Amino acid sequence: MKSEPSTNSAAGTSGEPCKKCVFTSSYRLFACAASYLQSPLLLAIRLYWGWHFFLTGKGKLMNLDRTAEFFQSLHIPMPKLNACLAGGTECFGGLLLLVGLGSRLVSVPLIFTMIIAYVTAEQEAVKNIFKDPDKFVTATPFLFMYAAVIILAFGPGKFSIDWLIGKKLSSKPRL
Repeated sequence: MKSEPSTNSAAGTSGEPCKKCVFTSSYRLFACAASYLQSPLLLAIRLYWGWHFFLTGKGKLMNLDRTAEFFQSLHIPMPKLNACLAGGTECFGGLLLLVGLGSRLVSVPLIFTMIIAYVTAEQEAVKNIFKDPDKFVTATPFLFMYAAVIILAFGPGKFSIDWLIGKKLSSKPRL
């Protein structure tokens, strides 16, 4: 049974919907329609940034000696080991992000890797984050980290293996 819209009794007219009710119901309709964009947007973020994480990680692993030399120039301890860890995290984490498997879990080491990239390779951007925020947000690790934070906060969306697993697990009866 549908209820009739409230009337503006203060104005003395009957049968007209109140302005507050029209605004509220319009906003709810807009928010409901906009929520349908959430999963496609999360899919686009995962596909684009998962692929780019994969490529950068693969590049580190394929050129391990050069990456280790670069890490050594940044005074990162155990440069070869850390090059393997960073490259592996980005490469395999990017693939998992791409397909949406363990997305929230894998976003944590990806975020950590990007924080380390900031602290070591982008020290000026970090030191001047409040003086020159443009330098911080235009640094290479920023968008990688931002994408991983979005997936950590909002999950991978409906177009992911995580969602399918969650749906399958929630449909099983409990004993």
